[in-house]
Amino acid sequence: MMSTRTQLDVAVIGTGFSGIGMAVRLKKDGVENFAVFEKAADMGGTWRDNLYPGCACDVPSHLYSFSFAPKADWSRAFATQPEIQQYIKDVATEYKVESHIRYQHELTAAEFDEQAGLWQLSFANGEDLQAKNVVMGIGGLHVPLIPKFEGVEDFKGEIFHSAQWRHDVDLSGKRVAVIGTGASAIQIIPAVADQVERLVSFQRTAPWVMPKPDREYSEAENKRYARYPLLLKASRGLIYTENEIKFVGFKYLKPAMKLAEIYAQHNINKHISNRVLRRKVTPLFDMGCKRILLSNDYYPALAKDNVDVVKSRIERFTANGIQDASGTEHEVDVVIYATGFRTTEAAADLNVRGRQGQTLAEAWQQGAKSYLGIQSAGFPNAYFLMGPNTGLGHNSMVYMIESQIRYVADALKQQRKQGWAWVDVKAESQQRFISGIQAGLKNTVWASGCQSWYLNEKGENWTLWPGFTFAYRLLTRRFDSAVCELNFPATDIATKPSLFQRLSAPLKAAA
Repeated sequence: MMSTRTQLDVAVIGTGFSGIGMAVRLKKDGVENFAVFEKAADMGGTWRDNLYPGCACDVPSHLYSFSFAPKADWSRAFATQPEIQQYIKDVATEYKVESHIRYQHELTAAEFDEQAGLWQLSFANGEDLQAKNVVMGIGGLHVPLIPKFEGVEDFKGEIFHSAQWRHDVDLSGKRVAVIGTGASAIQIIPAVADQVERLVSFQRTAPWVMPKPDREYSEAENKRYARYPLLLKASRGLIYTENEIKFVGFKYLKPAMKLAEIYAQHNINKHISNRVLRRKVTPLFDMGCKRILLSNDYYPALAKDNVDVVKSRIERFTANGIQDASGTEHEVDVVIYATGFRTTEAAADLNVRGRQGQTLAEAWQQGAKSYLGIQSAGFPNAYFLMGPNTGLGHNSMVYMIESQIRYVADALKQQRKQGWAWVDVKAESQQRFISGIQAGLKNTVWASGCQSWYLNEKGENWTLWPGFTFAYRLLTRRFDSAVCELNFPATDIATKPSLFQRLSAPLKAAA
């Protein structure tokens, strides 16, 4: 049993939307004995780490924000990285949670003491402490996915991932290779194409890219939003509804996606006149199977004279560049991995041990199993924000995060009220949830045959929520103790006098 005293009621890991949102809710509920641990020296999560040129959100600003902290003065319809990070900082300041943040605290281990009902947390800086509850707000977009290629060690140039951008590497006049064609790549390529001498885009799969309805907000518009909060709320509601309707096509009306494909093909033809290039960048899978991307300058960038699109797979790296499967060597000075992130594996990679010493990696070996994407059987008093099967392909993750925060806050409130030592979701409750989720995913566009980051190596989808987001909010409206195993403190049982002891006490005193 651990000898050190409990220091915290709640330990929150991460300072992105999840961590800061959870901290604000804890403050609102009157919880003061909590801390938010951040591995870096600044807050912001994904929006702190991704500093690549052109980085921006693909969800409209009015919806990609907390409902309790609306922002009336976004600079544009789709905010860029610096503005989103600043928004997170402003929320932390406004709701006075900055004093609870401990920077340079990278979690290296978390072990649950079942008898004491406590988590022992260890950090890279050598600090150890205990917490009754742990809320993992680490997200899924912070551990870069670095592909393995033969000969990488022979390459004489610079190599880095988009989420670890080397600002000390000047791309001006350089020959640059971008590996990947996901959300990061379609922003990076247009941002650097005019700066570099030559750019080679290594494309494994062409994405479906739709026009991005982006524009600057005028000062007059922002003044109206500030003056009339209901107008801002209406804008948010309209954007939410428009995005939510998209799910109908993903699951219930998939032929409607064919109409969207026609529009997307028109977008390709509009910007690319070369027929060979058109064929290269035209996807061969159903729209929606992989993430639908938004950009107004991606196709125009690919059509530039100094940009090449290579469909052949990468065979190996050489000293001076990259050799593709056709045997062609592409000489480059810099290689940028725009290859995404380890999503569900990000949490499993942490050294987290629950009941009977089981690690999270062991528990998730056959899939990232959870209940509501928030709890995982065998890990009491541990909660996940943006956990398994809560990702979206059609709407704002901030909406989902707020739903999860409400559920966790209610769980913590009931725990305090009822005096539970620990709370653990029952394995059978978790399995019922998983069965429903996997059944719901079968007839969606995400199961139509393409390879995407939504799927693991076995083709299983432990990433996406297979329903409407309002349905998820209804499911998480309150904590359901009936699906959990509830444990009371052992000390209460040991010290609480029995009925015989209470009745015999006066007799002993008289004697």
